[in-house]
Amino acid sequence: MRKVIFYIATSLDGYIASSDGSVEWLPAPPPGEDYGYASFLSTVDTTLMGRTTYEQVLTFGEWPYATLSNYVFTHTPPEAKPASVQFVSDDVVGFVTQLRQASGQTIWLIGGSTLAAPLLAANLVDELMLFVVPRLLGSGISLWHGQDAAGPLTLLRTQTWPDGMALLHYRIKRSI
Repeated sequence: MRKVIFYIATSLDGYIASSDGSVEWLPAPPPGEDYGYASFLSTVDTTLMGRTTYEQVLTFGEWPYATLSNYVFTHTPPEAKPASVQFVSDDVVGFVTQLRQASGQTIWLIGGSTLAAPLLAANLVDELMLFVVPRLLGSGISLWHGQDAAGPLTLLRTQTWPDGMALLHYRIKRSI
């Protein structure tokens, strides 16, 4: 069975975007540093994201996930899209349950919190990789969208960088 990893950056106070949806507060990495992103991405062949996250990624320039299978959950798909993107209006839990059964590599749950909440509640997320950015936003779009608790976590590793970035990597324990 394929793993689903919720890999996302968050401010120290738990926000993934400013109140207006912007991620301009995210710092550019120092030259030659990618915080392990390329290594993680090499294990991924599928992404999951909500419509808001998809539209945010489009503002960064050329579509960065052209070699991956990308599923964007929305009830109102736009007409134009990159070739590697499929819009999905099916039930997210049912869709991801089936997707996990298919052969492939890691499934990256990019965001946002509205998409992550039902997947966490349904025990469909295996790991959390949280990049904590040393900034306090005070308000914005919360990482946690009022979902039911996913259960206890096991810390797999931590990593810190001189600029204050910190990775917290957890496995979600499953109850039997």
